[in-house]
Amino acid sequence: MQIFTSYFANLKNLPSDAVPVSIALKTPSWFSGMRYAPLAPTGEIFSAWKAHQDDDLYIRQYNQVVLSRLNPINVRKDLEHLSGGKDVFLLCYENPKDFCHRHRAAKWLSSCGASVTEWEGEGMMDVEWEQMSFLH
Repeated sequence: MQIFTSYFANLKNLPSDAVPVSIALKTPSWFSGMRYAPLAPTGEIFSAWKAHQDDDLYIRQYNQVVLSRLNPINVRKDLEHLSGGKDVFLLCYENPKDFCHRHRAAKWLSSCGASVTEWEGEGMMDVEWEQMSFLH
């Protein structure tokens, strides 16, 4: 199983055997895929970000409130179980170059040796998670 990240507007471009999994706080009503709530931000985190547009605060809160309560190895196992071993596509709303918690989740999952790549239509975006300043 490989893990990819993408966004809901790109859903139609995912491979036909893809297993899309929402990690958004609120999933679109039309989305019929699975949801993995443990990686979703809380309403409080999102509201604070909307009010202040402070990416660093969002990252600190996401790390403290969401990721610190999880184990990346167990999350990977959960995703593998949900997908039946097929490739998983973790979805949220933002375009690949925009600030989004899925990039932070990808970097965190990479810490356990998982290979996580941002999918962009027919090709993939080779993202160096360490170089993306909004992930720290």
